Amino acid sequence: MAILGTLLKRSIKLRENLEQEYSSPFELQKNVLKDLLVMASGTEFGKYYDFTGILRQFRKGPKEFYRHFQQIPLHDYNKMHKDWWQLSLKGVKNVCWPGRIKYFALSSGTSEAASKYLPITKEMTKAIQKTSIRQILSLAKYDLPSKFFETGILMVGGSTNLSKRGTYYEGDLSGIQAARLPFWFQHFYKPGKKIAKTRKWSAKLDEITKKAKRWNIGIIVGVPAWIQILLEKIIEYHKVKNIHEVWPNLQVYVHGGVAFDPYRKGFERLLGHPIHYIETYLASEGFIAYQASPRHGPMKLVLDNGIFYEFIPFDDENFLPSGEPAAHARTLLIDEVQEGKEYALLLSTCAGAWRYLIGDVIKFTSVDESEIVITGRTKHFLSLCGEHLSVDNMNKAVEVVANELNIDIKEFTVAGVPHGTLFSHHWYIGTDQPVDARQLKQMIDAQLKQLNDDYAVERSAALREIVVEVLPTKTFYAWLESKGKSGGQHKFPRVMKNAQFEEWKTFLGK
Repeated sequence: MAILGTLLKRSIKLRENLEQEYSSPFELQKNVLKDLLVMASGTEFGKYYDFTGILRQFRKGPKEFYRHFQQIPLHDYNKMHKDWWQLSLKGVKNVCWPGRIKYFALSSGTSEAASKYLPITKEMTKAIQKTSIRQILSLAKYDLPSKFFETGILMVGGSTNLSKRGTYYEGDLSGIQAARLPFWFQHFYKPGKKIAKTRKWSAKLDEITKKAKRWNIGIIVGVPAWIQILLEKIIEYHKVKNIHEVWPNLQVYVHGGVAFDPYRKGFERLLGHPIHYIETYLASEGFIAYQASPRHGPMKLVLDNGIFYEFIPFDDENFLPSGEPAAHARTLLIDEVQEGKEYALLLSTCAGAWRYLIGDVIKFTSVDESEIVITGRTKHFLSLCGEHLSVDNMNKAVEVVANELNIDIKEFTVAGVPHGTLFSHHWYIGTDQPVDARQLKQMIDAQLKQLNDDYAVERSAALREIVVEVLPTKTFYAWLESKGKSGGQHKFPRVMKNAQFEEWKTFLGK
């Protein structure tokens, strides 16, 4: 088997030279859009918005095609679903993408809306698999022994036992993808088909825990909160000091969905030696970006695999206080963005999303390399009175404070509430270690003032109070479970607004 490992590593090195490395981002994206428009030109959406007419513009000026493409209105989920996708759910063919949609991914649902039904086409499944392989290929850049490439990959996600609903199946994206893995991957994939079908999250974790010692795991993939819970269960069940006593060849953790930094301290206490952390940006709408180099935090956008990107500057000119784009929001192409500025992301995809506002806010760290970091959500921020507090600000403040106090803060959420005639922020901090809430309040407040000038100004004006309440970590997960959102890709919302906050208070008995 050592020979197999060596051959695998050598073959990976030979396949590193991908087209994206040697083509301009604009040309790659132009070709992607052209392919998408050709594929969907015969759909109802394509006929309504005259995709054939847009395609004729590709022969004209360098950006004439985009001027015509911009005549298609922006779509959020509600508009896309109401106008188009609800027809696909009823079994209608050729709505936004050729053929009948056979799979719908249920979103993780951190927003106020109920679960969203996002179409998954065979083209999108193949695109996600292709980008997943690229991410595996990038491991050749890491200093890993040949025997690492013989190990298994533990993917902890939603059940592959999908629910049949008339003409389609529904489930977590992770479950849909795992159910359709290529045959050659089955040798490496854990926990295997039987356990992967388990729908009850606690039962799935129990089965993985019991069989953990039978597997030679080198890579773990999953959402940080649930992976940390799993590792703790395995360590306790097998009565070992750390996870490397069970999986000595564990070298890589692939994470996404939420910022990893708040979890890092608690996670590393479960390890016997350091491992590589690789961030990935895999949403239900598509595989958008991944970390392509070791010891290099930003992720590289995938520019040539079924997704066309547009960027809306995330500022007061282009977005309303509610987080909705303004009526005449300005959209930019990949060659028009600037480093250090925040943009809301628009997607057009091979799953039939068109000019779709995914809700994430990103920032380019390198325009030349198309490298990004995720800084928050268009609606998951607090700006009651102009404080413009992003999730990125919150994550950084919590990480610094947790390190200074030497505690693990595994979860947190924040809500903006009235305070007399002015405003306050109410924080709920999840930790299982003793800590003074008043000290937490002072330290978090001080960090945010350093990170965000607008916040510092408003703390002396309209943002009159900060409230911090400490809760056991299990309270956050119990709330998710009460909403049927245990495990898989589900994560706790960092900002709560309106109805969702009322539900949370009711759950806490407030």
